[in-house]
Amino acid sequence: MTTSQNESQNKTRKNRLRWDREEDADWAATVEVRLAFDHNAPAGLADDVLAEVHELVREEGRTAQELFGAPAAYARSVADERVSEEYRARTDTHGLTPGERLPAALGTLGVVGVVLCAVSWVSDGLWVDVSWPAVVAVTTVVLAVALAAVAVVARSAGRFKGAYAFAAGVPGAIAAGGGVGVAVPEGHLFSVPVPVLLAGCAAWAVAAFAVPERVVDRWFAAHPPAEGDDAAWLARLGGLLRGRHGMTRAETRGHVREARQHLAAVPSGEHAEGVFGDVEVYALRLADGPRRKERAARRKMYGTLLLLGVVTMLFVDQVVDSGGSLDFWLALYTGVVGSLGWTAVGEWRASRRPDAAE
Repeated sequence: MTTSQNESQNKTRKNRLRWDREEDADWAATVEVRLAFDHNAPAGLADDVLAEVHELVREEGRTAQELFGAPAAYARSVADERVSEEYRARTDTHGLTPGERLPAALGTLGVVGVVLCAVSWVSDGLWVDVSWPAVVAVTTVVLAVALAAVAVVARSAGRFKGAYAFAAGVPGAIAAGGGVGVAVPEGHLFSVPVPVLLAGCAAWAVAAFAVPERVVDRWFAAHPPAEGDDAAWLARLGGLLRGRHGMTRAETRGHVREARQHLAAVPSGEHAEGVFGDVEVYALRLADGPRRKERAARRKMYGTLLLLGVVTMLFVDQVVDSGGSLDFWLALYTGVVGSLGWTAVGEWRASRRPDAAE
């Protein structure tokens, strides 16, 4: 049976679940949320588990709470029993694999385009004028955001060389776009209905989310270190600890140094793969613990601060253009800047105190 058939059956089975009691429906929803956000469960696991629970609840005539206990505790037990170390080792601090993170980033870009088209439709009318500078500007923004997204995903996969290469492409794309934008002729080319642009952005989002996760995972997968190549194994360990699991440079150096010292003490002929096992699983075991949530909050804060900086520049530009008079866009940017600032403060607090992230 193919993966697509399994996913189709899971969706069908989930749609057929009809809980007789409202309290059971709430219990099931809590389990599903806990598995997804607290335990980074793989897709389909919650559907399988809840289908089993649904059947037993029907057979026994008792509530899910009576049969399986509190939903948070049950979700934790399911994760312990059914989410393998091999799966968790492939996920980053946000519980995402590259195959989930990149389509989500590119799909979000399409969704943002849909929202901006809808706002333009409401505020400026059905038609929008197209010029060469506008085409260059939009292309530059999309290319820069796409390169930045690939760089972030490559870093979270522990592929630092690729991450640096794509990150270096961002200022290059912006500089090239600026040069081309100055060189192209100005003036009106043609007008296009906003719904056409909106449909194009929606198609972009759908296409991004439709890319199979396993395909993207293969793009970012590193070749396993050759047997006996301890230097490559240790280098991969360092990349995973820093990139995928969000450790600081100092923490990473400490773990790699300990592993190297341990290898120096083992009998001759034994290598890292035989001593420590799979490098991805070993990196997960080092990263697990109470500081995992702290590292996740710190990484979220970095992303929020970056977005806050971009939106703040747009906000300042809007203030200058509006001459200080309040309009829709100025009010929108003000709200977004305030929201992102508040979010960044909360994430900073969570990164300083792991218990605050609970």
